[in-house]
Order: sequence, then C-alpha cells, then structure tokens
Amino acid sequence: MAESNSLAVQIVPVSQVSVVNPRIRNKKSFRELVENIAALGLKKPITVTRREEQQGVRYDLVCGQGRLEAFMELGASEIPALVIEASVEDCMVKSLVENCARRQHHAIDLLHDIGGMKQRGYTDPEIAKKTGLSLEYVRGVGRLLAQGEQRLLRAVEAGHIPVSVAVQIADADDIGIQEALHQAYERNLLRGRKLMIVKRIVESRRRRGRAIRGRGPKEASQKLSSRTLLRAYKEDTDRKRLLIRKADATRNRLLFIAHAMRELFGDERFVSLLKAEKLDSVPKKLLGRMERGDVG
Repeated sequence: MAESNSLAVQIVPVSQVSVVNPRIRNKKSFRELVENIAALGLKKPITVTRREEQQGVRYDLVCGQGRLEAFMELGASEIPALVIEASVEDCMVKSLVENCARRQHHAIDLLHDIGGMKQRGYTDPEIAKKTGLSLEYVRGVGRLLAQGEQRLLRAVEAGHIPVSVAVQIADADDIGIQEALHQAYERNLLRGRKLMIVKRIVESRRRRGRAIRGRGPKEASQKLSSRTLLRAYKEDTDRKRLLIRKADATRNRLLFIAHAMRELFGDERFVSLLKAEKLDSVPKKLLGRMERGDVG
C-alpha cells in the first residue's frame, strides 16, 4: 500500500486491535504461517487505523488478519503495525482491495471481497479501478456470483477458463454449453488440457450443481442421507454399466478382427504378398486367438 512508504512502524497491543472485515482461514495455511512467523519473525507489519474511545485507544485492522491471528496464537501481546488515517468505510474498502489484489486468491475470496464491495454500493467500474482488475473481469465475476456459479468461479480463478466463456456457460443450456465450448476452441481460448479440464467441470456442474458444498464434519454428516447414498449408488452403477458396454464392444471388435485375420491367412496368395512385403508377423496374443478361433 502507498501509505507504507512514508509511515514508521509502531508497536501496538494485540488486544486493542479489532478485525473489521473478518475472514475464514484455511487451517493448514494458517498453521504454516504461524510456524513461519515463529521461526523467522514478522516480515511485513500489519496495517491499522487509530480511533479514540471512552475506554481508550483502539485500532481497526486494515490488512493483516492472518499475521495478527498468528501473533495471538503464539501468545504475543504486541505486534508491529503501520498506523494510517482512515474511516471505517475506507478500512473496509482497503481490506477488500488488499484481498482482491493478492496473487493467489480463490473463488471463495471473490465471493467475500468483490461481492462485499458490490453490497456496499460500489459500481463495477469503481471496483475495477480500486482493485486493478479489468471491467470485463469484474462484471463477469459479478454475474457468476449472482448466479451462485462457484464451480465456474473456481475454474476462472485457477486460470482454466476465461471469465467470458464461464459467463456463456452459466447462461446456456446443454446445447448452448457445447456451442460455447466449440466457439472457445475455434477462438483458441480453450485447447488441449484446459479444454479437457473445463469439460470435466461442466460435467461435474451438471451432476452436482453450481455450488461447491463445504466438507466440514457437520456438513459431511448432513449430506450422508438415503437420497445422497442412492444417487451415489446410481452414479457408480451407471459408470460400471458403461464400462461393461465398452468391454463388450471391444470384445466384439476383437472377435471380428481375429475371424477376419484367420480367413485372410488362409489365403496362400495373400500370405505370399505379406511375406514379400515383410508384413507377415502377427502379435502372439492375436495369433493365439486366431488359432483357437475365439477371443477368450
């Protein structure tokens, strides 16, 4: 942030810092942050704004919730901080912008950050200007958020699919989705591995819905219902039936090939021609089936 260039670092009591824009943290990432700070110390101060209350001085956190909570986890009573002048509203916006500008943010972060700015009345151009994101990106994410398209949002954030294509998919039926994928391929937006990933995401979205359900113990137990088990059983049965059909089709093709090859190798002129062209070798397994007259 620009303020950090001209402000001196101050030491503030941890107990006097309030988090005005709280976030849910990934436990593994938070544990790594705590261990890193414990081993190497704090590399970047948190940013706060000072306010006076009847009980005394308080600080509103602008950015650095993870670092603050890591210090609290380590039992520290004070933390280095940059103290800036800002209103509560400015603190909220700066916190949202900070989260949006992080190099690795996830769909859930966009739900919290861009969605939070829209709820506070900011227009798409204003959000784009404050975050440094393109207007097309902000508008696309806004539409995906409004429609609850968490799977597509995650794909956008991971770089698997352009936001414009994700919006097309969100607004289309099955036929329209295939057309959107075809157009993306023709425009060289989705090729190779990315196209395969997006097809899997589209299929998962069709079968499981637009939202990504939580995996906490409570939610996991709630999802374990007779209806869910029946659906999982049906999906597994359908997959196995498909495998059986593919196996039967392969067996029939192999039977046809073995029969055709056996007939051809019964023709001496054909065998002589193969020998002349040095094409008379046959894989052992195929030769064995030809001799047995089956595919077993």
